[in-house]
Amino acid sequence: MGTTPEVVICGAGAAGLTLAIELARRGVAFRLVEQREHPFHGSRGKGIQPRSQEVFEDMGILDRLFAVGGPYPVSRIHRADGSSMDTAVVEGAPATPAEPYRQPLMVPQFLTEAVMRDRLAELGHQVEFGHGLIGFEQDANGVTVRLATPTGEQTLQARYLVGADGGRSFVRQALDIGFPGKTLGVRAVVADIVLKGLPRDAWHSFNEDDMARRISLCPLMGTALFQLQAPVPLDGDVDLSVDGLADMVRMRTGRDDLAVLDVCWASAYRMNARLADRYRDGRVFLIGDAAHTHPPTGGQGLNTSAQDAYNLGWKLAAVLKGAPQALLDTYEEERRPIAASMLGLATTLLAQAQRGDNRRGRDVQQLDLAYPESSLTLPADARSGRIAPGSRAPDAPLQGAGGQRVRLFDVLRGTHWTLLGYACDRSNAPSRAGLRVHVIGPAGDLHDVEGHFVEAYGVQPGEWLLIRPDGYVAAVVDTSRIEILEGHFGHYSSR
Repeated sequence: MGTTPEVVICGAGAAGLTLAIELARRGVAFRLVEQREHPFHGSRGKGIQPRSQEVFEDMGILDRLFAVGGPYPVSRIHRADGSSMDTAVVEGAPATPAEPYRQPLMVPQFLTEAVMRDRLAELGHQVEFGHGLIGFEQDANGVTVRLATPTGEQTLQARYLVGADGGRSFVRQALDIGFPGKTLGVRAVVADIVLKGLPRDAWHSFNEDDMARRISLCPLMGTALFQLQAPVPLDGDVDLSVDGLADMVRMRTGRDDLAVLDVCWASAYRMNARLADRYRDGRVFLIGDAAHTHPPTGGQGLNTSAQDAYNLGWKLAAVLKGAPQALLDTYEEERRPIAASMLGLATTLLAQAQRGDNRRGRDVQQLDLAYPESSLTLPADARSGRIAPGSRAPDAPLQGAGGQRVRLFDVLRGTHWTLLGYACDRSNAPSRAGLRVHVIGPAGDLHDVEGHFVEAYGVQPGEWLLIRPDGYVAAVVDTSRIEILEGHFGHYSSR
């Protein structure tokens, strides 16, 4: 912690931890400070969507998350006559070569963040708990940050400050950035409880058609806990004690054989949909809940927050190593419209849930999120079957020239840009620091033996694909336009 930081990250939830890992992977000096004295121990967010699984695979933590979590159980709707009906929470879809993850993974938030902290420790960093941001000032050269720490007030200098400090963000309020939106007229309890009497093979719901008496009890994968969720009146106190929640469970389920033995964490909160007017003020950025708050329906909050950080992390590191400042302008340009659409989706799903419809489709998986209008995207003539610039880069099974099997995601994994040529002459490719070049084809270093690469990307011989460090296609050009692609890459890469 003695190194002068280039970045100070305020808030060590999923967004702050993701950003810290991304900076650590790139050798950026930073400090990750958290006002809480101990890690958050609740499961406010528990769904990791397929696109986030791809992100976490790149970060080196996905297998650990699968090891500590598990698949979503079926939804079991209990009727008043004692019968029940099982339905799938999400539309079933098998993995494909292009989309290796097609099901959400359930990992309670406290376990996700613990895995992230372990990964951060491997990279030589740790969270500084009990360090609260109390003030900051910025000028053209950097940010002066004041912290309240266990040993007294501390002042430090940094190049950038990132507010990952939640919906009540001190950073956002200090910058006087508007946070418009609305309170959605729904107040709910969420609690992690030790519950006896219900099987753990289903997500149990009672009184789906009665908002005043509805309750759901979901087994939290990787733990012995259940998550209780229930709407409550907009006003008045809610008893979150063991006895209080036991009474709620008994009254709303109509069952005396269920026992609440312990409450590990509980919260009563009003659902909001809000979006910050802007994500940046000079050298200060907002990510995660500091920039947007969603209702929990559809499992979008933690995923959108982590992907904010994944987007900002490589750009901050590149600018600190000499890339043009314009690269940082693309963070808000790309991520704020994504958050706006996620707010709309989560709000729509909330309205459906209030009618008893809890089904989830492909739109929550975030695999189709794209940046077609971004400055980082080099426009291309549309062609049927060809992947559009700005889209997520699909996976594909390949074979190395030496005969070994390799996934395209293995080729893309890391902190570099990637240039893929299909049946191209490698001598036409630029040779630049931070750019890895591969040629796919009979004479290349990678072979598309089963045709999955061509199927996913729709490329023709002589075409090149430029793929960003965060796994999105920045450009698709044929060899005659390779100089345009090289210039586009050079404009946004480190010098």
